[in-house]
Amino acid sequence: MSITVGQKAPEFKLVDTERKERSLSEFLGKKTVLAFYPGAFTGVCTKEMCALRDSMTRFSDLHAQVVGISVDAPFATKAFAKLNNLEFPLLSDWTRQVSKTYCGLHEDFAGLKGYSTSKRAVYVLDAQGIVRYAWVSENPGVEPNYDELTAALA
Repeated sequence: MSITVGQKAPEFKLVDTERKERSLSEFLGKKTVLAFYPGAFTGVCTKEMCALRDSMTRFSDLHAQVVGISVDAPFATKAFAKLNNLEFPLLSDWTRQVSKTYCGLHEDFAGLKGYSTSKRAVYVLDAQGIVRYAWVSENPGVEPNYDELTAALA
C-alpha cells in the first residue's frame, strides 16, 4: 500500500491544472518532491503547499522540483494554484489509484460517508526515481517536517 525508501517510485499518469496528461517519468532527471495532500482550499493543505512554494528557491539550489498531488479535480487545483501563487505542477488523482498505490486513503474524510482523500505524504525521489525519503501521516492535520524534507534533498 505504501511506497518505501529504496524502492523505485511506480510510474503514473495524471492530469495537471490544464487537463494535460503528465507522467512521473517526465519529472525524472532531477530530484523530485511528490507531495500528496488531502484537499485544496483546506487549512493545513494550504499551509503545506505555501510552505513548499516558499522553499522553491532552496529546492532549486538543490536541483529539486515539487509536484503536488490530490484527489481534487483539475478545475479546483487550477483555482487553488492561482489563489496561492503555486508555480509547481498540481496533479489530479480523481480516480484515487495513484494515492492508493503510494500512500493510501483517508476513508469517510471529514465525516463525509463515501468520500476519500489522499493521506498527507511526502516522497523525495532521486534523479532516477528511487525513493530517498518517505513520510505518510495518518493524521491529515499534521504537516511534514520541512527540515527533514530539505535534508533529504541535500
